[in-house]
Amino acid sequence: MSGHSTYEPKTGFERWLDMRLPIVRMAHDTALAFPTPKNLNYWWTFGGILAVMLVVQLVTGIVLAMHYVPHVDHAFASVERIMRDVNYGWLIRYMHANGASMFFVAVYIHILRNLYYGSYKAPREILWILGCVIYLLMMATAFMGYVLPWGQMSFHGAVVITNLLGALPIVGEAITTWLWGGFAVDNPTLNRFFSLHYLLPFMIAGVVGLHIWALHVPGNNNPTGVNVKSAEDTVPFHPYYTVKDGFAIAVFFLMFASFVFYNPNILGHADNYIPANPLVTPTHIVPEWYFLPFYAILRAVPDKLGGVLLMFGAIGVLFVLPWLDTSKVRSMRYRPTARLYFLIFVVACLVLGYCGAKLPDDPVIPGLSTFQLFDADLNSFVWLSRIATAYYFAYFVVILPILGLTETPLPVPDSISAPVLSHPATTPAGAVASPEKRG
Repeated sequence: MSGHSTYEPKTGFERWLDMRLPIVRMAHDTALAFPTPKNLNYWWTFGGILAVMLVVQLVTGIVLAMHYVPHVDHAFASVERIMRDVNYGWLIRYMHANGASMFFVAVYIHILRNLYYGSYKAPREILWILGCVIYLLMMATAFMGYVLPWGQMSFHGAVVITNLLGALPIVGEAITTWLWGGFAVDNPTLNRFFSLHYLLPFMIAGVVGLHIWALHVPGNNNPTGVNVKSAEDTVPFHPYYTVKDGFAIAVFFLMFASFVFYNPNILGHADNYIPANPLVTPTHIVPEWYFLPFYAILRAVPDKLGGVLLMFGAIGVLFVLPWLDTSKVRSMRYRPTARLYFLIFVVACLVLGYCGAKLPDDPVIPGLSTFQLFDADLNSFVWLSRIATAYYFAYFVVILPILGLTETPLPVPDSISAPVLSHPATTPAGAVASPEKRG
């Protein structure tokens, strides 16, 4: 999609600058004149939403860092001081804390959109892998940020998660000791987490730059999954999608504001308003909601090392997804069988999140006792999480490779322009004569 620049400097200063540092030309070609498929729906606006949320997190985080004290004796008190004494400190902190949740809401929708429309397929493999790297960095940043208030849940969550790394063979103990800075979670740990939490968002911003660069080489995917064939299939990004994205961002910020001003603590945990006490362990240690599916996968395996490997494997499998899906048809608009399995996959992810918030041995159906299967009752959240975990991995490793070879997709349009006024399930004018079969 990258081609000849259409930017023409209009003033003497613009011509002078363009010859020495063509930053205006780059911005024009990247964000204004970039030819974009004309059939993008509102699911594509979450990329812009994520960019804005990253800016919000960076700005609020920098301000918070000016007042935060990374010391076990003062961290909790400094957070309370931000809330009570710093001008608009409560607003900045609530924006930062809830902004992290909104960031993950947007990124999960972004990922699911890419999975549904096949945006990870060639020639966008690098684009997808960079997105997975961003997701990993987000998770690391969010975890370390959650520890910083040094409340009960923060402290004990850090103890649990860092201890898990010790289960890794050969390198586990060394990594754990380095993170702790000693023999337990203490002041050096907090200093390390604060430093990394401040650094990683800038790394995220750098990878986002690469992500956008990689996007502009092949161009955007679209709901049909059909490549752009001519200028008829595209419109300039501005004003068509700047207005569309702007509207979506405004609506998203209304939801964001409803959390910040009306329910700022609903996504957190009450125990984090209790100062950290190593001698008192909370009844139920749970991570933030966006980690719950992976927490459920971790607990689904009785073996500690197996659980850790499976938890990291749940993210690692995303990196190789472009080579696991064997279908030549991108969009699930034209893959009804794959669409059914995808919907089950979404349900499985939601079930994992629900299981992660519950105690493993609690009954799924209260008052119902079935029978003991291995180490737990069949009517328990640990077994429900095992079933959902099995489907999660089967979807990527078994279902997608086999479906690509066996399913018969619906007719795929010849161009983006062909199906604009047609139902995707019918053969539009300009569609191929016969459906693509068997991948």
